[in-house]
Amino acid sequence: MIRSARVRALFALAVIAVSVYIAVTVPVRLGLDLRGGTQIVLETRSTPATKADRAATDRTLEVLRGRVDALGVAEPTLVRSGANRIIVELPGVQDPKQAADVLGRTAQLTFHPVLGPAGDGKAGDAKAGDAKAGDAKAGDAKAGDAKAGELVLPDESGQRLRLAAQAMTGKEVKGADARFDQETGAGWHVTVDFDRAGRTQWAKLTSEAACRPVGDPTRRVAIVLDERIISSPQVAPSVACGTGIADGSTQITGSFDDREARELALLINGGALPVPVETVEQHTVGPTLGAQAITASAWAAAIGTALTALFIIVVYRLMGALAAVALLAYGLISYAALAALGATLTLPGLAGFVLAIGMAVDANVLVFERAREEHAARHRPTGRSALTAGFRNAFSAIADSNITTLIAALLLFFLASGPVRGFGVTLGIGVVASMVSALVITRVLADFAVSRRWVHRRPRLTGLATTGRVRDALARRDPRPMRRPRRWLAASAVVLALAGAGIAVRGLDLGVEFTGGRLMEYDTARAVDPERARTALAEAGHPRAVVQSSGESGLTVRTQALTDARADEITRTVDSLGGGTRKVRDELIGPSMGDELRRNALIALAVALGAQLLYLAARFRWLFGTAAVSALAHDVVILVGVFAWLGKPLDGVFLAALLTVIGYSVNDSVVVFDRIRELVRRDRKAPLAEVTDRAIVQTLPRTVNTGMGALLILASLAVLGGDSLTDFALALLIGIVVGTYSSVFTAAPIAVELHARGRGRPRRARPNRRAAART
Repeated sequence: MIRSARVRALFALAVIAVSVYIAVTVPVRLGLDLRGGTQIVLETRSTPATKADRAATDRTLEVLRGRVDALGVAEPTLVRSGANRIIVELPGVQDPKQAADVLGRTAQLTFHPVLGPAGDGKAGDAKAGDAKAGDAKAGDAKAGDAKAGELVLPDESGQRLRLAAQAMTGKEVKGADARFDQETGAGWHVTVDFDRAGRTQWAKLTSEAACRPVGDPTRRVAIVLDERIISSPQVAPSVACGTGIADGSTQITGSFDDREARELALLINGGALPVPVETVEQHTVGPTLGAQAITASAWAAAIGTALTALFIIVVYRLMGALAAVALLAYGLISYAALAALGATLTLPGLAGFVLAIGMAVDANVLVFERAREEHAARHRPTGRSALTAGFRNAFSAIADSNITTLIAALLLFFLASGPVRGFGVTLGIGVVASMVSALVITRVLADFAVSRRWVHRRPRLTGLATTGRVRDALARRDPRPMRRPRRWLAASAVVLALAGAGIAVRGLDLGVEFTGGRLMEYDTARAVDPERARTALAEAGHPRAVVQSSGESGLTVRTQALTDARADEITRTVDSLGGGTRKVRDELIGPSMGDELRRNALIALAVALGAQLLYLAARFRWLFGTAAVSALAHDVVILVGVFAWLGKPLDGVFLAALLTVIGYSVNDSVVVFDRIRELVRRDRKAPLAEVTDRAIVQTLPRTVNTGMGALLILASLAVLGGDSLTDFALALLIGIVVGTYSSVFTAAPIAVELHARGRGRPRRARPNRRAAART
């Protein structure tokens, strides 16, 4: 035990030391709402083969979104403006010119058989090594050199080659990766893998080339990007004629450095643009939130965190104080992880990060409540033994609840894109940091504290020697909520019907991210403070207008769809502030969360829920997994319905709150079901309704104390955080209240009713040999 305690202590010190180093040396990337960024306006161009209409522009936008994600830019904004323009806003981009070059590349990748050299001349002024990823240009070869059905392009050395016009395209490419050849020291190259159809075509292409003599120019295969040969390797002598390369992979070599190789892999992975694009504007934009709103949100977060820490200290005394220290360590670890991964921190992300601090207290509360139970039963009369038993008994609930959340986070990261993917990163970091904080740092501090003699002589000081007010009140009343489970289900059905009526009657007020809107840009005679403009527009009846500075003296206003009369109101308001105002742009913009992004998010969410259901079914039983997912759906419908009745917008901020509520709801249900599973082990013949009653009563202190920790932070954000966080905090307040209710009075009754209908019994766990030995 002493050795394991030392290992935990050393691990905790190492994690904290690394986190401090990263937090001090690596700045965290701030989002567009907190810091602003670079705005690039692209315009699609028609070609003889394709027309740059609205549909082609939308397809181009989705390809660009993939490229932006590959650039490592989190939380970007991409919207269609008018019929053939795309506005890209990138937070924290170090090299805007490089980003504009990559975004503007057409990236048409093709593979051609080499028919032979095109005469003895060289192609213009092409030099060896010019065919790098960032240098590709079209038209380097003269059209007159090519015969019918042929292309003439310069290779890497500048020699012109005749290529077959019919070629294999990049549509059959499955993926590309930039790699450094450490064994031969040949430098950077790009490995390209083909899909099933591409493997067949690549084998055919290389099998024909392999029939040529070694060293013959026609034994080469030219890899062309945007009408320029970037590599033309010879087929290896080991490849047999008529067989070809059947493994479905090839390498693009050249004088690449790491940036060029990664850029080329990025372009190949992102795919070709349906139509060419041209950069027409590029300038900096200010944050969408003012300094006053950011300051108010920071104060709200600090006050909420302090209130949560104070609440935990009042309830659990010394253990609560140590848990508060561990929560600070949790915040440090999470911040360092965000900085190390290059994640972008936005205001909703910051608020969610602060809320996660409140929710991270859940694991500590679970441990302390189990320790209180052990101490009250006199099985563990000392503080140290009670604490050890508390950590052991709470581990399964902590592990199951966090694993279900981690499953959702991983699937959101791998299957979704854009802000939903970013949320998956933040959620995953929070889960891992919470486990380290509660199971390692809190335990190291608590073990050290309860080992002191002065603490041992004062057991009530630890906060573990008392049962707590909630548990005492429950003991006096002996409630049995599952005596009539159908009453609770009927109450939930009524609430669901009311929420559904709100959706049907009032409809959903989707935000600009989902529906698009109107973008107006102004050039003012004198600089206008965006904060003043936001206030003035709110007073003029446009509280949701997003205002940013643009360039040196410009101002952009983004709103939902407006009539011309309402747009004129905005123009007059801006003119009253800036004087001599000129409207530079007035265009309809598409949604930043387009059809593909929404579809990917819904697919990721559905798969995540299915994976959670499978995990819960494996760990508990199908009826418990079904009950937990049903309660989760209940919470989602109610939250959406309440926002519909209130006329609140369902925007990107609401989406972040909804995803947080989903994770919270599952955690609550898992804690109750974990206690049911434990009680079934002890008494296998007891009716499930009776076992569920005992489980609810025993876990209710944890539910109340965890909920209070989260509610204190949310109340601070709602009251003190300003308009920018009011809807976010309100959504989370509603979601947490409903989620707490549903875990007890929806999920549990569903499980009892399913069991009563003979649809399953709790999984029979293996007997605890240690417990059996003690008895």
